[in-house]
Amino acid sequence: MILISAFMLGGGLFSLLAAVGVIRFPDVYTRMHAATKAPAFGILLLQTAAALYFASLYAIAISLMVVVFIFLTAPVASHSISRVAHLLNIPKWSGMVMDEMDDDLDIADPQKDAKT
Repeated sequence: MILISAFMLGGGLFSLLAAVGVIRFPDVYTRMHAATKAPAFGILLLQTAAALYFASLYAIAISLMVVVFIFLTAPVASHSISRVAHLLNIPKWSGMVMDEMDDDLDIADPQKDAKT
């Protein structure tokens, strides 16, 4: 019972930290990071607690499917959001040190090649 409570408390804490990160972080890229990384681990902990609490094959299978779904879809969604934000030239945080996708803007603006 203590282990289940620890998993639930940890999962709730990670979800709370993700919500605070979405509110407090300065730009879309850091908010997206907070909205995908921390909740994924929080859901893992919460689903582990649910599987341990109910201790049936059905509960374990459902919990495992939820975790796999979140771990497969969260990175894809975060990549898509960041790619679109970058192509739309959404302003970045002033403290950003490196932008590895800077060369991709040439692909988004075909008129840029015509001007040069």
